[in-house]
Amino acid sequence: VQLVESGGGLGQPGGSLRLSCAASGFVFSSYSMSWVRQAPGKEQEWLASIDAGGRIRRYADSVKGRFTISRNNAEKTVYLQLNSLKTEDTAMYRCAKSMYSGVQSSVQGNLNALDAWGQGVLVNVSS
Repeated sequence: VQLVESGGGLGQPGGSLRLSCAASGFVFSSYSMSWVRQAPGKEQEWLASIDAGGRIRRYADSVKGRFTISRNNAEKTVYLQLNSLKTEDTAMYRCAKSMYSGVQSSVQGNLNALDAWGQGVLVNVSS
């Protein structure tokens, strides 16, 4: 399994960024995918998950209405659109593969389902 993120960098408060994650080494269209982040000195935070077919999405309360997860199974890529950026969004962002095709109903359930992570991209939100 290989997951390679891109698209991080410097963002301004109120601005937008789009993260991409290219997947290989497994049948991408069979598994749910997620995004997580970790800020310095903090624990890993689950952000969003999308099911294998791209029909069901779940979000953490901290990003609901601002971030959007999507996927293109033909291109084996999962995306995270970050809008209305806040300074507290500064973190290392990683995409992750789930063990299951569906998304879980709880935050911890989605975290527990992850079995592979990319190396991550840094998002720094600053004016």
